[in-house]
Amino acid sequence: MRVLLVASSGGHLTQLWWMRPWWSGHERVWVSFDEPHARRLLAHERLIVAHHPTNRHLPNLARNLALARRILKVERPDLVVSTGAGVGVPFLWLGGRYGARTVFVEVFDRTDAPSLTGRLVAPVVDAIVLQRGSQRAIYPRGIVLGPVR
Repeated sequence: MRVLLVASSGGHLTQLWWMRPWWSGHERVWVSFDEPHARRLLAHERLIVAHHPTNRHLPNLARNLALARRILKVERPDLVVSTGAGVGVPFLWLGGRYGARTVFVEVFDRTDAPSLTGRLVAPVVDAIVLQRGSQRAIYPRGIVLGPVR
């Protein structure tokens, strides 16, 4: 399976990295930022650099939407997985249009309200993965798999 893994650097990327037992068995491409954490963690992975900052930054949302369109068209992943933050939004929005299944993994610490990314992608993704049972209150259709660590 061809997997596109999308996350901002920092905690979002780390949580996606912790899913290594699952994604290591698949052909994959990463999308993250050109920052030290991402470069170090993904040193032996195929990394496509996205535009940042993304949180509430409309020009970079537009740039990443164009980037997502190009990457999805060329890479043709079977699955797009993202833990957020803003960089995941355009890839999850467009993934289905390019034949991919889309999965959003809500971060562990969001327990009382959905993240902004979660609010933006929940209506269009194929699945929402939750790390805590208490998150079902904010994502009734979410699938609780437990902590990714």
